[in-house]
Amino acid sequence: MQLTETARGTPLDRIMGVRALAASSFNMTVGSGIFVLPAAVAAIIGAASPVAYIICAIAMALVVLCFAEAGSRVSRTGGGYAYALLAFGPFVGTLTGALLYGGAGVLASAAVMNVFVYTLIVLFPGLGNPIVRVAIMAIVYGGLTLLNIRGTRPGVRAVELFSLGKIIPLLLLVAVGLFAMEGENLVIPALPPAQDIGRACIMLMFAFFGFENALSPSGEVKDPHRTVPRAVLLALGLVTVLYLTIQMVASGVLGPRLADERAAPLAAVAGVLFGTPGKTLILAGALISTFGYLSGDALTSPRSLFAFAEDGVLPRWLASVHPRFRTPWLAIATHGVLTFTLASTGSFAALLVVANVSILLLYALICLTVLQLRRKNVRTSGDPFVVPGGPVVPILATAVLVWLLSTATLREWAIYDMEAKGVESALRISPHYNNTTAEIDRFLDTLAGLLA
Repeated sequence: MQLTETARGTPLDRIMGVRALAASSFNMTVGSGIFVLPAAVAAIIGAASPVAYIICAIAMALVVLCFAEAGSRVSRTGGGYAYALLAFGPFVGTLTGALLYGGAGVLASAAVMNVFVYTLIVLFPGLGNPIVRVAIMAIVYGGLTLLNIRGTRPGVRAVELFSLGKIIPLLLLVAVGLFAMEGENLVIPALPPAQDIGRACIMLMFAFFGFENALSPSGEVKDPHRTVPRAVLLALGLVTVLYLTIQMVASGVLGPRLADERAAPLAAVAGVLFGTPGKTLILAGALISTFGYLSGDALTSPRSLFAFAEDGVLPRWLASVHPRFRTPWLAIATHGVLTFTLASTGSFAALLVVANVSILLLYALICLTVLQLRRKNVRTSGDPFVVPGGPVVPILATAVLVWLLSTATLREWAIYDMEAKGVESALRISPHYNNTTAEIDRFLDTLAGLLA
């Protein structure tokens, strides 16, 4: 069994292979959104919805390739935070980690937990009492926390189990729905305006978010220079095929009525195909899907806290490794408390607006990080995977992301500014802090050199 040494010399087990990492990436990407997504997209561009899926898949492929190269070059725990830290230094690294943990981690988990509880209440109305609702959250988060403290392997197995569990009802829906589609419902009379396709693409990007969290436990991946690119590209391919097929089945079965089924479009499709039992099956699938996301987040997000603590940005006790189970147990427990607090109070709702900006900024930073890692010839575990085409893919990916970021509102940027100031405050008490202005100037000079 391979081991990796942390900054303090404590080994973490390297047990995640291609199958485990691909399952984690797939699980973190395919969440509750797939159960409502088809109607939302159809409402914007109708039968032309598959066009938006293809465009988004191409855009995400560019981003995934950049993550794959960065992940194959940097094998330590922390994912995007570790990549940016080695490339650009503590300020950009910490900002990237904050975007990863805040936007794609704790807030998303709290939101999905509320979807999970709501779905459970729909299936079992007697659970609708507010106290019972909070108790359910405490039980779920507590159970997942204990499971992951006891070892990475049980957490990985839980992710694989729920990846399988969420896919079964969707595959059943697709298998039957393919034979129930009406051809005229799939005809695209004319391509929608480019602006409408763009709006649909921006919405669909949310459906592809999530794989970046799955890369946080990089320090526990076997042969990361081979495992990371294979796993994330495999996961993206599976996600794209699944999304496209589901959209076509939903459109083919419901036709124009799909756009009106905003609350539960796939349940409506299942109702046509199977009757009431079909609706129940899809609701159960949504329940499994959201729980699978929560289990994946409990495995991956605490590693960001662990990496922060290793580098002195957060208190050192968060980097403690359990003497028996070899897991970052205090980071896992802290993440469980934070997500439970946000989910149970609902105070996270207003901050969800910034999640899109945070994740897109994270993606853009990682694409630029690849260029700097190449320049510095970083390779912490064997020969890295190198994206073909030189700087073309990272620069093209960054350009697409900048275009998407241009759609952000002033309110979203104001919230992001608060997050950046919070990062500066954290660095002021960190032994790595020198001068934020100098750090930013150094980053901008480096960036200018990369793009020159």
